[in-house]
Amino acid sequence: MSNLLFQLQTATNPIFQFAPLILIMVVFYFFFIRPQANKQKAQSKFINELEKGTEVVTSSGIVGRINKIEGNLIHLQVDQKTFIKVMKSAISNEMTASLSQPEETKK
Repeated sequence: MSNLLFQLQTATNPIFQFAPLILIMVVFYFFFIRPQANKQKAQSKFINELEKGTEVVTSSGIVGRINKIEGNLIHLQVDQKTFIKVMKSAISNEMTASLSQPEETKK
């Protein structure tokens, strides 16, 4: 009897043995990898479309208006006569979008 069970177990298709692993990989792709890649594409597009006069927020929370763009550096005007230099990569798409939303829609 146990010999028959052993033969049945070894005769199963190897694809059925890897099905749970394949399913886990598909779930990871659709719930983790793909959304992160889309978010990165949106951030890159946002960075490339920055222009002078746009009000932005850095990833550390500094709010300012773009005064000058020099390669990877951005000069932000944070007050009347106060300017700071930040890297383009420090500008946050999500935080800038939340700055431009009205208070009622943030809740």
